[in-house]
Amino acid sequence: MKCGVLRILGIDLGGRRTGVAVTDPTGTLAGGVEVVESTGLSDCARQIMALLEKYGVSEVVLGYPVNMNGTLGESARRVEKFRDILEGLIEEKGGNIAVVLFDERLSSSLAHVYMNQTGIKGKERKNKVDMLSAQIILQNYMDRKKIKNRGVDV
Repeated sequence: MKCGVLRILGIDLGGRRTGVAVTDPTGTLAGGVEVVESTGLSDCARQIMALLEKYGVSEVVLGYPVNMNGTLGESARRVEKFRDILEGLIEEKGGNIAVVLFDERLSSSLAHVYMNQTGIKGKERKNKVDMLSAQIILQNYMDRKKIKNRGVDV
């Protein structure tokens, strides 16, 4: 754990590329940190485990792809399977890290809008969009958590 501060890690699970973000030491802002390239869910979970230790993470927010009509599809089931694998690895290591599913609707679309507005194109865009999506998911989660802590319904 770095600096004794527990942080939250955000994940935008992809097919081959998975975006990762982490909170700043104050827990105020989310920042994209990397894109994990993997060969499958188990490989991705093993790589994420290393990041949990690297950043001193106390909680994981996993983007949950809920359809616009509120139903769950194949992508959601894949995320649930990944969550189960990651929780198993955390348990094996004797960790006490919560893995939370968080509705990620429109996070990828918003990431593409940001990329368009900033003029990021081509290979650079492909490398950053997953990380930016993870950052958006994590920031939305933290913002919602703060609002709920203030007693405001969302």
